[in-house]
Amino acid sequence: MPVAEAGPVVEAALEAAPRYGVVDTEPCPACSHPQAVLLFRTGDRLYGTTDREFTIVECVSCRLIRLEPQPEPAELTNYYPPSYWFAAGETAAERLEEAYRRLVLSDHVRFVRRALENSGEDGPILDVGCGGGLFLRLMAENGVRVIGHEISLDAARVATHVNGVPAVCGQLPRNALPAGSCAVVTMFHLLEHLYDPAAYVEAAHELLKPEGRLVIQVPNASSWQTLLFGRRWNGYDVPRHLFNFKPKDIENLLDACGFEAVRWKHFSLRDNPAGLATTIAPSLDPMARRIRRAEETPGARLMKNFLYLGLVLAALPFTVVEAACRAGSTIMVEARKKS
Repeated sequence: MPVAEAGPVVEAALEAAPRYGVVDTEPCPACSHPQAVLLFRTGDRLYGTTDREFTIVECVSCRLIRLEPQPEPAELTNYYPPSYWFAAGETAAERLEEAYRRLVLSDHVRFVRRALENSGEDGPILDVGCGGGLFLRLMAENGVRVIGHEISLDAARVATHVNGVPAVCGQLPRNALPAGSCAVVTMFHLLEHLYDPAAYVEAAHELLKPEGRLVIQVPNASSWQTLLFGRRWNGYDVPRHLFNFKPKDIENLLDACGFEAVRWKHFSLRDNPAGLATTIAPSLDPMARRIRRAEETPGARLMKNFLYLGLVLAALPFTVVEAACRAGSTIMVEARKKS
């Protein structure tokens, strides 16, 4: 299936967007070109973990957008605060938040169940970067065998002890799972955080059974929201996102790692409307407020959650239209091993 590129209007507008000249950089991780166009500089708009500003560039040759230079691992960990993943709580606001997340994750569940059916394989689903494990819990409630994989020990503990999901902790290329053991490997909003996304995709190729499926979701750097909001677009999530992918970038990555795309989706009920709401009003985002340790009474927190929900609902029609035009703010793809 050909890549589901953004429409020509979006592509033309992105080409015409302001750029600040060509600069020498480290070789592009995708094509090794030593030069890039400087797009903009910005800071941590969402979580406020640092006052530092970071540079976003676009490769002159392959047009892959990335953070340049990338922070060292010891520095990067400072930008991932405790409770970066979601874990259910006991207050009314927290229970409401979990109910909402269960509802919107049904979109992911349907996509992955179909990928499992398409594979025809009998084996577990491995969710890499599973966080607190709520998605896998929903899959398990649908009768599917599941395994979580997390680099964060705290998140893996939440997945295991709160959501009842068996979780492996560590780096995926050095995991302890046997080759050819998984029917589906999922990576939701993971690749953009990695220094070497190809290493994880190659590891998934080894873990999958012959007809197994890889499901990837990333923010779409050629979306309407990118065009409208520029550096304020929530999908850039500086400095945690080291790469910002367009559909063609994902197709190239899959091809280089031995996969071919079989199904594309540009809408996520969980991510597209909420992403637009967070772009417009980051101070209302529930996770951002929790990470920033905003001082709120239970009543104030509940009120802000309702305001945020209202903004998400208001964003829904726009995000449905942009997705229908193949310019949604996320890309979800199902891929299989090449013949």
